[in-house]
Amino acid sequence: MSIPVINLAQMRGWEKSTWATGQTEAEVIRRVGKRIARRARKLTRTGDTIVILAGKGHNGDDARAAKSHLDGRKVKFLELLLPGSDLLKVEMTLREKPALVIDGIFGSGLNRPLAEAWQKIIAAVNGARIPVLAVDVPSGLNAETGETFGAAIEAAVTLTVGAPKIGLLAPAAWPFVGRLEIADDVGLVPCPAKSELHWTLAGDFEHFPPARMVAGHKGSFGHAALVAGSFGFHGAGVLTARGAQRAQPGLVTLFTQSEVFAPVAAQLSAAMVNVWQPETQLPENASAILIGPGLAALKNSEELKSFTRRLWRESKKPLIVDASALDFLAVENFPENTIRVLTPHPGEAARLLQTTTEKIQVNRVQSLRDISKKFGGCWVVLKGSQTLVGRAEGDIFVNSSGNPQLAQGGSGDLLAGFITGLFAQPALQADAQKTLRYAVWQHGAAADKLQAARTNWTIEDLADEIGNTI
Repeated sequence: MSIPVINLAQMRGWEKSTWATGQTEAEVIRRVGKRIARRARKLTRTGDTIVILAGKGHNGDDARAAKSHLDGRKVKFLELLLPGSDLLKVEMTLREKPALVIDGIFGSGLNRPLAEAWQKIIAAVNGARIPVLAVDVPSGLNAETGETFGAAIEAAVTLTVGAPKIGLLAPAAWPFVGRLEIADDVGLVPCPAKSELHWTLAGDFEHFPPARMVAGHKGSFGHAALVAGSFGFHGAGVLTARGAQRAQPGLVTLFTQSEVFAPVAAQLSAAMVNVWQPETQLPENASAILIGPGLAALKNSEELKSFTRRLWRESKKPLIVDASALDFLAVENFPENTIRVLTPHPGEAARLLQTTTEKIQVNRVQSLRDISKKFGGCWVVLKGSQTLVGRAEGDIFVNSSGNPQLAQGGSGDLLAGFITGLFAQPALQADAQKTLRYAVWQHGAAADKLQAARTNWTIEDLADEIGNTI
């Protein structure tokens, strides 16, 4: 079950609801401590030194509670109560180059600018360039707005308690939050708060996609038709096809430009490859269509624009529009009860809304809703850190998987193909939102799996891994 993204008032209300049941703060702190320790052990190796920085508040209590569970690690515990005199001991400890720092100095209760002495401690931690695991919120960060109180810890991982706080998702907070993870099994009652934003969890996809019919055949699982690849961008067509194949539709057909047909076809075996021409007719049995990856060389093609707009207006099959083809669209409606998906990155989103990338990033949720509304209420996958999935109305989901190494050419082409391969399957068209969320989560989870195994993986490696994470 996904988790709502909440504000601090909702978090306080959630805690009060929990204490009203008889659950104690001490027990929740104990459980949080165990979760912190579990994550810290995964970030380190046996024999490594972990430094715990604990302030006087509940964040400090959570960090203290982790101390007894750090089996096999050398633990140095620093209680920070007098910043003026504590700075030296922090600096001396950091010079010993521990493997990890657990940040429990300040929590979400901080509501005033930090004194200079605290800012110096935070600067010392950041300057040491040692990985930091932040407890609930990086110290010094406003969990409501994403701004700092003068300075903030730059965490590698933030393990927030219960549910994501809205400020942790603000682009301004990303350099401090690092990878955001949730400690959601710490003894709190089910979250009573409501929100338009939800945090996707791996458990949301238990038993999804559904099991296939034993007697099914390739005709049962659809036909993905892809229009992708042009001169100088032929690899986009190949990656798109491979992404579609990893979703395992019954058939995949790639339509590419004549000048790149040979190198594209030579790299694909099971996928069929044809030449796209203005008079091209897509297969009658095509059950999902993608247009866009690698078509930059044809961005001024009036025939392709007309082809894309006609499909948008008339086709009753799922249509995914990506990359260069996003610029082909006009503001037109599409048939009722059909699936339309746009997959822009922030720069493409800015072009769609005739604004700047900076303005898109300031309010990603509203940007997604504006794009969807402009193009008839279609689904939108707004890519980037914490990719969003949603449309003009209803819930929006924040993806929890993925890492910065996804920022490689071809990553989006692979995702677009994977989305199309899923939608080609009739069984996965019934819940478009879940299918999109699953595609985005798998894309990121595959990258996380690769990153855990090696640091120099490529998009070709991702093409082999996508769809394989349980």
